[in-house]
Amino acid sequence: MKGVVMSKRRKFTPEYRREAAKLVIETGRSIVEVSREIGVGEQLLGRWVRLEREREAGEPAGELSLDERAELKELRRQVDELKKDNEFLGGAAAFFVARPRPGNGFS
Repeated sequence: MKGVVMSKRRKFTPEYRREAAKLVIETGRSIVEVSREIGVGEQLLGRWVRLEREREAGEPAGELSLDERAELKELRRQVDELKKDNEFLGGAAAFFVARPRPGNGFS
């Protein structure tokens, strides 16, 4: 292939992608303007912006608050109790099914 220059594909870290998307989202500048400034394609930056907006709209990331930790601890305790209750009730049901019924004298 003479005369063809093969360029290496550039790779960007997730942090760089988020920061580039935030330049558009937080400053209100256009994707075209920011893409020219940082030297990436408009479509690529547009994808990063869309993904960042979706990420921001999702569930909050990061550490749990003290209230959330307390609630999680309580919910886990309740789940453990319910599992124990289900095991007990399953055993009790098996016991009563296996136990012979007393005769009522009419058979």
